[in-house]
Amino acid sequence: MFPTRLDSSIAYDIAKAMMDGFNRHYQLFRTESARAKHRFETADWHGQQRAQRERIEFYDLRVTECSRRLEREFKAGDQSMDIWQQIKLHYIGLLVNHHQPELAETFFNSVTTKILHRSYFQNDFIFVRPAVSTEYIENDESEKRPTYRSYYPTRDTMTSVLLTMVMDFDLQRPFDRLEHYCALVQQAMMERLGDAKLRANFQIQVLTGLFFRNKGCYIVGKLINGFNEFPFALPILHTKVPATGRNAAGDAAEERHGQRSKLVIDTALFGEDDLLMLFSFARAYFMVDMEIPSAYVQFLRSMMPRKPRNEIYNALGLAKQGKTLFYRDLLAHQRHSTDKFRIAPGIKGMVMLVFDLPSFPYVFKVIKDYYPPQKDTTREQIKGKYLLVKQHDRVGRMADTLEYSEVGFPRDRFSDELIEEIQKFAPSQLEISDRDGDGTVEVIIKHVYIERRMIPLNIYLQEAFDAGGANANDTSPAAVRAREQIERGVVEYGNAIKDLVAANIFPGDMLWKNFGITRHGKVVFYDYDEIEYITDCNFRTVPAPRNEEDEMSGEVWYSVGPKDVFPETFGPFLLGNPAVRSIFMKHHADLLEASFWQGHKDRIQAGHVHDVFPYDKEKRFKPPTP
Repeated sequence: MFPTRLDSSIAYDIAKAMMDGFNRHYQLFRTESARAKHRFETADWHGQQRAQRERIEFYDLRVTECSRRLEREFKAGDQSMDIWQQIKLHYIGLLVNHHQPELAETFFNSVTTKILHRSYFQNDFIFVRPAVSTEYIENDESEKRPTYRSYYPTRDTMTSVLLTMVMDFDLQRPFDRLEHYCALVQQAMMERLGDAKLRANFQIQVLTGLFFRNKGCYIVGKLINGFNEFPFALPILHTKVPATGRNAAGDAAEERHGQRSKLVIDTALFGEDDLLMLFSFARAYFMVDMEIPSAYVQFLRSMMPRKPRNEIYNALGLAKQGKTLFYRDLLAHQRHSTDKFRIAPGIKGMVMLVFDLPSFPYVFKVIKDYYPPQKDTTREQIKGKYLLVKQHDRVGRMADTLEYSEVGFPRDRFSDELIEEIQKFAPSQLEISDRDGDGTVEVIIKHVYIERRMIPLNIYLQEAFDAGGANANDTSPAAVRAREQIERGVVEYGNAIKDLVAANIFPGDMLWKNFGITRHGKVVFYDYDEIEYITDCNFRTVPAPRNEEDEMSGEVWYSVGPKDVFPETFGPFLLGNPAVRSIFMKHHADLLEASFWQGHKDRIQAGHVHDVFPYDKEKRFKPPTP
């Protein structure tokens, strides 16, 4: 029950201090996101990577900072429940006309649950449901820019309007032949529209914040032609062009290298599928300067209706809000479903215990208490690997994870086999009790990672072999499709490893079962307990045998250091199937050579940052003839 009156001054002071803590957090978050523009303009790729890592830590730092202030100044943990009810009501009042109310509510929850006991988490003391709508939040007139800008070109003015649209972003780096690339964008747009005549209300809407990630930035918007909408994104990259010999003195340093960096529009991405790849859960978070994040989410959701709101918030770098929305979705799904959590299908892992709910497209991963002797690791080391992935550039090849602690599930939704499995392999992570005292028996998982469910690559390939893919002489449509599936899976597997290498990641355990196929056919790595930086590994060629005894020995007769990797030994573990081996050797034989890995290591150590595109390279515009 809420109090009938607000008579506590300390309740208001605590609410105001919490709001101050959130405002400070979002100001710092937004400032760091805005600085991405300058880093892009100056090609400061290492600075961009560093900022992306550090920004992830902002939220927890501000929550800790705020909770300590509340304890120090107000002894918040000692306040009565009546006071805490009033704190929440005062806080709701402070959300009126706020531009990030949903984020502020989540911040309130984070601080409150850090101070109060878990038994209060599900009641009136936190925002279990949002109290303030984000549907119609608008910028103040004093705000420098709206959420999006609209342009109204005709067929005759399309190129000039596109030029204006790009220049409105005020990138402080010259473009290379921008008019040429805008003409290519216009051509792509007209082909997409497929209508020789533009409708009277044809317009282009673009979000006013540029989307920065890795070595690129993106203009994101949509074409509106009558009742039809076409989402698009324009990637802008740096390109090196030959010096002309007529450069100003300020270009002297670049002149000495014979090259200059300019900007180009690399391609035009269209449609929901292209946008879903760009905003994939397997890619690093964008940096975007947003006054009203919910307006960005609403705009992006209109372009990608199949993408959950929690994943859009994640993609914008607002991971805590993404976790909040995901958990609300999970609770809602449990209320409207009846199936039970079960041991996930597939080969069981040695480090992680994995379970799922058949009707829910995610898997739940719990670190086991016991590992076989060959797994020389600890719980803290494994958590460190998952944190590394969270903070790293995932280049579309490593699944993002949501990390939760003390998660409660109804006991009657867990199969007995799953409970037995957890009790056997991860007893320290399991509690079964009526902890809230309301008669409902709960399963509490102490620590869990949650990921998008994918088809394990070994199962994907086995299904193709079972469908006739192993018989090269079978010309039936089913067998042909099966062989295409095998080739697609093996080629993508190699591409995934090469993208990881480019991002300075050695997967460690490269078995097929540790990779999955997404709904877009991309291969993604999801077993992180053995990953290392490429730059921390020592890639070696197996030494020539010293004598016949060495050659015939079934044991390793040469010395092996803890970070030594012998790529030529991958074959026996990965390529036992002749059909798989044939495809792999055709496309990715270099992965079995130490020189491939060492070459990438050398380039990374020399400061090179590789380009990894969130779209097929065939989509890229061809540069104009000089």
